[in-house]
Order: sequence, then C-alpha cells, then structure tokens
Amino acid sequence: MGGRLAHALGLAGYNILLGTRQKSDIPSWLPSAKVLPINWEDMDALEHACHGVQTVIHAAGMNAQDSAAEPTAALAFNGLATSRLIDAAANEGVARFIYLSTAHVYSSPLDGLIDEDSPTTNLHPYATSHLAGEHAVLFADRYRKLEGVVLRLSNAFGAPTYKDVNCWMLIVNDLCRQAVVKRELTLHSDGSQLRDFISIEAVCDSVNQIIEDDLSDLSEKVLNVGSGISKSIYEMAQLVQERCSVILGYNPELNTGVNTKTNKTKDLIYRSTNMEKIGLKVFSDPRAEIDLLLEFCRENFTEDSE
Repeated sequence: MGGRLAHALGLAGYNILLGTRQKSDIPSWLPSAKVLPINWEDMDALEHACHGVQTVIHAAGMNAQDSAAEPTAALAFNGLATSRLIDAAANEGVARFIYLSTAHVYSSPLDGLIDEDSPTTNLHPYATSHLAGEHAVLFADRYRKLEGVVLRLSNAFGAPTYKDVNCWMLIVNDLCRQAVVKRELTLHSDGSQLRDFISIEAVCDSVNQIIEDDLSDLSEKVLNVGSGISKSIYEMAQLVQERCSVILGYNPELNTGVNTKTNKTKDLIYRSTNMEKIGLKVFSDPRAEIDLLLEFCRENFTEDSE
C-alpha cells in the first residue's frame, strides 16, 4: 500500500519522502523520491524524517498473521510506534497525519451494516493494536497537536511496486499468483464469506482527495474506505478466473474447500457515512486492478516457482 500510494501521489505532483527501516536506494518506480531511514525507537530520527513535511501518511504496520503470532509486538508497533511518530510530526509542525487502519477493528467476521458509528468489538491483536494507533491519532487531533485522520480500509488488493512486498497472503493477490505459478485457483473454504473488496488504485485516489480536503465538518475524523459493494470470495475467484482468460490466455480450474460454517453468511454493507458528508466518492474497478495483478505476476513469477 505504501509503495502504490507513494507512486500515485508522486504522479500527482507531490514531493515524496519514503521512510524505511532498511537501507534502500531510491526506487526505480519513483526516481524523484527521497529515501529516509526510520528508527522507530529514536525520537530525533523521527523528527528529522518529519522536518519540513506537510502531510504524513502512516502506512506501516504488522499484518494480521504476524499480529496473531506476536500480539505484544503488534501493540508495540501499531500502537506505541504510531504514537511516537505522531508526537514527532506534531513537534515538527506537520499539518495533517493520515493513519491507514483497518475495517477489522469493527468485528470478526464483518457482517451487517457497518459505518463509522458501529462499535469496535474485534479482540484480535491486529484489530486492537490498530485501534490503539487510532486513539493516538484522534487524541492528537482533538487537542489540536495536528490534524489527525483515520482511514479504515476494507479488503484492499492490488499489484505491489516490487514482488518481495509482503502482500501475497491477501486473497485476490494470492489467487492471481496461483494463476501464474500453478495455473489453477484453490480456495481453502467454499468461498461463501463476504468481503468488501477495494482496489488499491481506489484507495490511492481516495487518499489523494483527502490530503487537502476540508474535513472541518467531521466531528471525528474517522472515514471508512471501501467499495460499498460486497462480493463473496468465490465470486472474486471467478472474476480472477475470467480475467485470466483475457490477460493470460487460459482459464485456470477453480477448486474450493469444504464449507465449515454452521450459519448462513450474513449480508455485509460497508458504508462510509463520513466520506458522503464531505462529498467524496470511491470508484473501485476490480477488473482493472486484477488485470494489473495478473500482468505483474506474469512478469515477476514463473510457473511452478515457489
């Protein structure tokens, strides 16, 4: 997400600073960017990274699998490190701090009608650690340290900027990679679970709009960012299968697992009331993003590669 956002905002004319924990050269996909080393434990280094910056977009964080395996580390990063970065940004006069959180703070599984007023009841470490980060952002906003904005993303998917990005556990990304590597698609369930899938391109477009938009009409700057359209995992797998015929020239077999659910999957409506209040609309084209993913996988992975 961070790489795609940086690329999109660079194309939109912004000067981009890329923060990274590892030594890194300026990426070929954004040669105009500046790369800054980030030490999350060093306040001086964080303040240096924020110096002269108008907007910080905080996209770093532990994913759901790693959070479950190391809940203390998830809280330390998604919560405490976020709070530390907010303080550094405030000290350096950053105007707006945008935090990429997750729809999964609401519940597990996500079902029914969900908007920004829905209760946040999910106790998974991925959700609770992100919620801690959200609270730090909203505290800073309420006490006017800076303008803090929380974006709760639904199930985003899309091509990364390079293949070693840790994004291949995402269901649509995984299916597109399977299509190239195995020439078949395998689900580990019957695929009946509903998700609000949103393309990364749509997320980038939303963030681009939000960066300089007037959010003063919002009493609390939490915005759900989703497509507003729910599809089952099986339906998305069928769409990947369909696009394979167009992009790759073959139609991979789609295999499903056994239905282990005892209850019928409930409807899901992921609504962004606050996006509507400020007049922002999200248009997500899953076909275009799947096509980009399939082309990326064809260029970066080979059949039967691990």
